[in-house]
Parts: sequence; structure tokens; C-alpha cells
Amino acid sequence: MPTPHALPDLALVSAMLRNAARAEILPRAQSPDPRLKADGTWVTDADLAMQTRVQHELAALWPHIPLLGEEMTAEAQQQLMAKEAASPDGPGLWVLDPLDGTSNFSAGLPVFGPSLAWIQGGRVRLGVVVDVMRDEVFSAALSAGAFLNGQPLRVPATQVPLSKTIACIDFKRLSAPLATQLAMRPPYSSQRSIGSVALDWCWVAAGRFHLYLHGSQGLWDYAAGSLILSEAGGHGQTLAGESVFNNSLEKRSAVCAGDAGLFAQWTQWLAASDAPPR
Repeated sequence: MPTPHALPDLALVSAMLRNAARAEILPRAQSPDPRLKADGTWVTDADLAMQTRVQHELAALWPHIPLLGEEMTAEAQQQLMAKEAASPDGPGLWVLDPLDGTSNFSAGLPVFGPSLAWIQGGRVRLGVVVDVMRDEVFSAALSAGAFLNGQPLRVPATQVPLSKTIACIDFKRLSAPLATQLAMRPPYSSQRSIGSVALDWCWVAAGRFHLYLHGSQGLWDYAAGSLILSEAGGHGQTLAGESVFNNSLEKRSAVCAGDAGLFAQWTQWLAASDAPPR
């Protein structure tokens, strides 16, 4: 039996999530068997098995910290979040997306993985995201830095002008006016969308994208990744200029960049656009 710990340890959480992904996600990648949930999103046996395993292992190590998982009912999620928000001195809450990028996983696109964050006292304290197919573990602890496979991760310095940047843009969740402007008169050089919000944040932190824009993402999608980007020296806010994390289940937009200068130019361009913020 594992020995319970008082406080979550980043290295222990990272190893646990990586090993769970290897055991529950990788063996199912060749036959994902996707089906639609009531809300129109996809779920697979890998999502469900991963959530069950992680919940069990976290409970063995930190039995006093409850878990909020994407595959739980909306009612259960709301109850857990309300309890956490009302107890700032409590043990906090795990927030898990057992398989971010389920559509990619279902289609055989090799960009997906779990995302796990520990929230306590209205702050994201720990975050871990695993890129299963690349065997990359992105992690961060509040005020202690970000890491990639255990090595310090900092956003690379860049002298790239805004007009030559690569942007990660999720068009379908943006307002029609903003999406049209970006498609017709983009301020960047080229655009990608990889289909995993958690890895979007991490790839900005690693310098693989210069800019990021997403119109609506859930807490389990962004909690870990937003901490990783921040601790790596990156920058992010909502389209309305607010902090992305607000200790709630409210869907949030995200505007990000690794470089401070590019972040200023990117947010200024968006603010000057005709599209209203979300």
C-alpha cells in the first residue's frame, strides 16, 4: 500500500500520471471505440479507465483531497467546486481531464494526453500534462518553476516579429466577426490547431507556438496548462483582459504568448479588432 502524504509532491504526481497514461491510454490507442455523450462530445474507454485509475491512486496518496473529473456528472462537479470555493483553508481539489484531445485519440491523430491540477485556496498549486505519444511530461508548481521531463522549462527568447509568428488558433469557438478577421487579415504568419487545449498551453511554454487564442475552454482543460505557461515565463489572459483561472467551472477564453513583447502586440491587435470580447 502506498503511504499517504500530507501535501501533493510534483515529482510523485508527475510519475503517477505518466505511468497511468502508459497503462490505460496507450494500449487502447489502436481501438479507441469512441461514442458520443449527451453533450455532443466524445468519450472512450480510455477516458473512463484513466479517470478511475487516477482517482484511485490519488485517493491512496492524498485521501483528504477530493477529485473533480471531466467524466463526472455536472451536478457532482458543481458540488465539488462550490465546496472548494467556500473552503479557502481546506485541502483543495484535484481537477482532472483524463484524456484531453479525445477527438484526436479517436481519429488516430497522435496529440492527446491527461491533464491534472491541484487547486487550493483559490490558486492552481500544481499542474501536470502528459503528451502520451511524445512521452513528454510538462509540470509546474506555483512559484517553483515549470519543467519538461524533469528539466527546467522556460519560454525561449525570440526576436520574431508579430508578422512572422506561428499562432495556435481554435476558430470554431471564437465569435464569427473575430474568426473572420483572423482568417482574412491575420497579424501572424501562419496558424495551427492541434486539438488538445492542455497541450496548446504547454507548447506555447515550450516555444512551439508564439501566440495562442481559444474562445471557450473548461477548467480541466486549462488549469494545469495555464500554470505551466505562467511558471515558464509566459503570459495569458481572457479576451476581456481577465485572469483565465477564476476558481469556477465557467468556460473561459484564453489569449496567450510566450514573449512579453509579442503578448502586448497580440492583445493590442485583438483589442483593436471590431469583434467584441467573450
